[in-house]
Amino acid sequence: MSGQGGQDAKFFQRGKIQEFRAELEAAESKDKKFTKRKTVLKKIVANITMGNDMSPLFTDVVQSLGTPLLEIKKMVYLFLVCYGRQKADQLHLVIPHFLQDCNDRNPLVRALAIRTMSYIPTPIVIEALTEQLRHCLKDRDPYVRKTAAICVAKLYTADPRKAEKGGFVEMLRDLLLDSNATVVANAVAALSEIGDRQDGVIFKLNLTVANKLLTALGESSEWGTIYILDSLLRYIPERHIDAEMMAERVIVQLNHANSAVVLTAIKVLLYLMNYMENRKLMEYICKKMGPPLVTLLSSGPEVQYVALRNILLIIQRRPSVLKNDVKVFFCKYNDPIYVKLAKLEIMYRLAREENAKEVLAELQEYASEVDVDFVRKAVRSIGRLAIKVQEAADSCIQALLDLMDTKVSYVVQEAVIVIKDVFRRYPGKYEGIIPKLCEHLDLLDEPESKAAVIWIIGQFANRIENADELMDDLTYTFLEEPTEVQLALLTAAVKLFIYKAHSDTTKALVHKVLKWATEDVDNPDLRDRGFMYWRMLAINPAVAGEIVLAEKPAITTDADRMDRGALDQLLLHTGTLGSIYHKNPETFIRNATGRALADSPALNPLSRQVLVPASRPNLPLPAIVVPGPGPQEISQSNGTNGSLVATGDPPEPTRNGSTGDVARRRSQESPSNEGDGDDDDDDEAPVSSRPAGGDPYAGLDSAFGGSYVADEPRPQNQDLLDLI
Repeated sequence: MSGQGGQDAKFFQRGKIQEFRAELEAAESKDKKFTKRKTVLKKIVANITMGNDMSPLFTDVVQSLGTPLLEIKKMVYLFLVCYGRQKADQLHLVIPHFLQDCNDRNPLVRALAIRTMSYIPTPIVIEALTEQLRHCLKDRDPYVRKTAAICVAKLYTADPRKAEKGGFVEMLRDLLLDSNATVVANAVAALSEIGDRQDGVIFKLNLTVANKLLTALGESSEWGTIYILDSLLRYIPERHIDAEMMAERVIVQLNHANSAVVLTAIKVLLYLMNYMENRKLMEYICKKMGPPLVTLLSSGPEVQYVALRNILLIIQRRPSVLKNDVKVFFCKYNDPIYVKLAKLEIMYRLAREENAKEVLAELQEYASEVDVDFVRKAVRSIGRLAIKVQEAADSCIQALLDLMDTKVSYVVQEAVIVIKDVFRRYPGKYEGIIPKLCEHLDLLDEPESKAAVIWIIGQFANRIENADELMDDLTYTFLEEPTEVQLALLTAAVKLFIYKAHSDTTKALVHKVLKWATEDVDNPDLRDRGFMYWRMLAINPAVAGEIVLAEKPAITTDADRMDRGALDQLLLHTGTLGSIYHKNPETFIRNATGRALADSPALNPLSRQVLVPASRPNLPLPAIVVPGPGPQEISQSNGTNGSLVATGDPPEPTRNGSTGDVARRRSQESPSNEGDGDDDDDDEAPVSSRPAGGDPYAGLDSAFGGSYVADEPRPQNQDLLDLI
């Protein structure tokens, strides 16, 4: 191969159209073995590869199609794939050769011809392709059948109506039962491609076909295995035993050497576990999924990152998969930063009382690294560990205090931010460290850390003797601070006043801050909060204290968890780009079709409670005519006379085949079926009648519960200090 590649390198030289044309004409004589013609075509293909336009040679190259040599046919067909669309007016010269090659004795030639035709989606070629494709789908050679299966997907992309009317989708369905595993895999790939289109057909499997596909797994290639496994998500188990038996047959694929096959097998197992009731089998499957995931971490950094992002989703849904393998995710010195950050998040997720000591020691090591982002994340993870594992809170707080002694600016700031959350998690337990936090005020220069320490000073002003002095220093630059810090200063000043209402310094401070917030600041949120505090303190300071200093709910780790329904939906995209972004593909890929768990008698009750319906395609809505306030015009029933009327074709009836594998997707869903019955509020919502007189806004007068009076700003008659 290397010798051949070295010989072909000489063809990659820019040539002129006239020279190539002359060489092709010279090759027509005294070229019994077609050596000259082959050499010229190699030069032309090399120039196409380099980006040179060879389309003027279209008629000259096409004449070589009559050559019986397969190598020459491949190069000519490659030329047609590149320039067939540009030279659509000359394609009639090629059609006879296409038809002749489709009936050639050599299966490679037949497959090559049908594949090339599918790459040129022009009307004349599609018309010739239709009949030939029908024969190739039933060809005696499996190589031709598997090529024809992919060609159906290309035909559907070019002309969906012709593909459906010609019965090609049904022929693809029949290929699912083919005796050749490669043909089955390609048929599945084509049907999946068609089924993922918003205007395509819905591709579903029944138990018989699903079992047939599982049988073909053993003889399929890696890509074929991935396509077949992915198609199993289109099977909806009706009984627990069906899902359990299918899972037992899929577990074998966890030992595959290909990482994509492993992730796809895990995706199928996670899907089927939603329809199982055998707890022992589910625990066994979770136990079997752990080692393959750990093995993926020995690959290159890119594969590691993909595996880590998928693991992060999996352990949120099935924590038992890797609960004893936290050491595997300890960072190595040569890991890229994106791998380190992903491992850090997983370490926190897997941390529990039994391994908290090891995780904390590892995080302390990371806090002394040189990478600033990594150190910040490590320090923040120590605080999150204290919040998550109560038994490790004391050790985590001590670790944070030791890190603050380093007086490294970004370390101190991250420590202050997480300690604020620790105070919320364990009220009345760690307030003794507040003086140490106040020693490092000069190191805080980022908005989040400044806001955190201001919150601490305001919340515990009754325990800090010089709180008023600290607040006076912090409010000195109030007007130059970011909005986040200004909001924290405003609230902290009010809390300080409530704690120390008899202090003249405190009164002057809160008056100054409120005056700035209401008169000198442009931010509406800050100004509104200032007016709210001002009025509360002016009317009843005691009630204001009960509101501002109300007992706050303790912080928990529930906010770190993804919503169960959204998590189940994301796990259906394991091993894809959606699992890396942690977003459903339809949110960032145009025309992508969403996936969701389907309801069935076998679906677990917990999964049914959080069932998320698949997102609907964004179909154009019918036009809505809103009559104006003037006299109404009588519109005719046919929608003319200036009215906008939706003129969509009526939905086609659903095909009910013998196996129910393929059904036509309706272009318009009835309102009663929206969301698969999960959202009952829409069905019971009262329908508002249009007001008399045709004015759509006539009923708005009473929409706010009577006469609506604007809340106009009114000047304060008394100064706040007088009221206090």
